[in-house]
Amino acid sequence: MKRVARPLVWLTALAVAACSSSPATDWVDEDVSFVADGLTIHGSYRHVPGAAAAPSALLISESGQTDRNGDNAVAGKVGNMRQLAEYLSGKNVDSLRYDKVGTGKTGVGPHAQNLRDVGSAVYTAGAKAAVRFLSEQKGTDTSRISVYGLGEGTVHALALATDTSSGAPRIHSLGLLQPLAGRYLDVITNRVRSSVDADVKAGAKTQAQADQVMADWNAAVATTRATGTPPTKLPEGLGAILNPGNAKAVLEADAIDPLALAAKVPDGTPVLLTCSDSDVQAFCEAEQPLIKALAHTALTVVPLKGVSHVLRDDPTDNVANYANKAPLSPQLTGALDGFVGR
Repeated sequence: MKRVARPLVWLTALAVAACSSSPATDWVDEDVSFVADGLTIHGSYRHVPGAAAAPSALLISESGQTDRNGDNAVAGKVGNMRQLAEYLSGKNVDSLRYDKVGTGKTGVGPHAQNLRDVGSAVYTAGAKAAVRFLSEQKGTDTSRISVYGLGEGTVHALALATDTSSGAPRIHSLGLLQPLAGRYLDVITNRVRSSVDADVKAGAKTQAQADQVMADWNAAVATTRATGTPPTKLPEGLGAILNPGNAKAVLEADAIDPLALAAKVPDGTPVLLTCSDSDVQAFCEAEQPLIKALAHTALTVVPLKGVSHVLRDDPTDNVANYANKAPLSPQLTGALDGFVGR
């Protein structure tokens, strides 16, 4: 049954959460490591040493060069995933966050000679190794493992929730924060369309120029899907998103359909899904197909207002503001207050 939570600012709830948490000195961010297909992955296991088994959460960062803390090679020291881990501590939930391949202490390891081939399969393998590591910790209540993913990280969260392989930990609940609502290249197409529409509105482009950009991009997507090879040049800097060097990894991501994964999430699984009127990557209207695909779960939809893709109050969603060290939006933490522990 779907429940829609209105985006409220619950500062009082935050104060209660702070009062109910264990003393800050009890919690440690322990450096840990585990192996996925020959790659040693490094992360932070945030817990209270020696405490009784408790609910635990795996945190999966955004796509690209984004590390365990949410810090990004483009946006800088964002720190939103570290903040999410600290928030969960206030709810007495242990957490594991980790440096994906190509970031932080993990680096590229055995993939150094084939970086072009690093795609979704490598990231999903890392997520599977991470959740198994978490399930093996003495402080983990294996009946209460949750997974929180941001952006493209939600695809891997869905993969864990639908993993029926031998020994795969059962996922009790899912936090899908600003998720991909469709295939990767379709999501990018929507972003390109929003960008050129904004340019037309601002007078930076004529409608004819905008139409040409969209025609060139759509042709590139069709060609890449059909042949595996995109054009060598694309306008508007779009070649940074899709080019012969990353085509294999992009197509691997594009082959994954979040809607198909969502349909396989076990019935009744508690799921929290956020979207925002300020996040071009996760507009609430665009999320409707994914919301429909999750209708068989215990779904809570949280429409955020003026919240950026990195989960902070910023209606501009300007990448230049991502590392401004602002707190997580109270709209988000207020919704989490009612979800964590379900």
